[in-house]
Amino acid sequence: MSRAVQHPKKRGKLLGIHAVAAKARVSIATVSRTINRVPTVNPQMAKRVWAAIDELGYVPNIQARALGSGRSGVLGLVISEITNPFFPELIQGFEDVALASGYEILVSSTNYDPKRMELCIRRMLERKVEGVAVMTFGIEQPLVEELAERDVPLVFVDAGPERPGISLIKVNYHHGVRQGVQHLAALGHRKIGFISGPMHLHSARSRAEAFSLSLAECGIKPRAKWMLEGDHTMEGGIRAMEQILDSADRPTAVMCSNDMTALGVLHKAYRVGLRVPDDLSVVGFDDIHMAEVMIPPLTSIRMSRLDLAQAAITALRAHVEGTGPQREYQVDTRLVVRESTGYPPGAMTDLVKNGKAEPARRR
Repeated sequence: MSRAVQHPKKRGKLLGIHAVAAKARVSIATVSRTINRVPTVNPQMAKRVWAAIDELGYVPNIQARALGSGRSGVLGLVISEITNPFFPELIQGFEDVALASGYEILVSSTNYDPKRMELCIRRMLERKVEGVAVMTFGIEQPLVEELAERDVPLVFVDAGPERPGISLIKVNYHHGVRQGVQHLAALGHRKIGFISGPMHLHSARSRAEAFSLSLAECGIKPRAKWMLEGDHTMEGGIRAMEQILDSADRPTAVMCSNDMTALGVLHKAYRVGLRVPDDLSVVGFDDIHMAEVMIPPLTSIRMSRLDLAQAAITALRAHVEGTGPQREYQVDTRLVVRESTGYPPGAMTDLVKNGKAEPARRR
């Protein structure tokens, strides 16, 4: 049976679940089953219970509910960091989808720290989470073993152990990256650089591989000196751009493994007087909300946080509720063209020399 903390302004002679039952004109057992989301509850009764809960300000006691039903109704979300805007946007999407599905969420950030990872595991187990989405874009092996040993369903991005209770979200990086490279090639760029993320991450390697394959498809030979490893931070983008600027032969366009790296590239370009896109075209990856308000607005490859969240919740619910979980769930990517990409320097001059009419500037 559920217990509750009742809003002080709503207190009367009847307390807690008894007050809800009286208000909804149902039994205490029906209130308990409704709160625990037992599917056999009559829909009309359930509707009256939720209306009474809302009117009385009744707050179910999660721990007591878990003891009574054997279920916590909590899903865990593990992310790498909180400073990259991509992850707060992912958290928001995950929470929206979870709440709409009748679950609460518990969020933990590892910050790439093994000690924090241990704390994260402990918190998840203490709250008796029913499943965990590990959205760190890299396998955290200790986390896998600790949770898998306790039969907690897990969802990973890109790669994960082949064992029962584990599903993968497979992101089609190549589709969006290919669109980005083809966009730059269509504008006339043949000197295109790439700033990757940390290459120990599966997602960073996948994006770099997709870039090289896409260049080859367009008949463009990749140049090793323009293939730089970053760290998915703005500072890393600045450092990589400094390396590019030190070269006498520079690319006319740079694609980045994430938007924070692209932001660093834009910052450094501005500091040295380069105009984007007149002197340099820049493409990001993720399409965070900030991309729309950068100066200039950033062309980026969208990896929808809502799509990721929906795939993760769908997979976890399939495991938890026993509705036939799949091993893999697909998420696509696509190019969003804005104002940070244009023709390479000198392209307009060449067109005039050749007597050709001036085409539209972009898109």
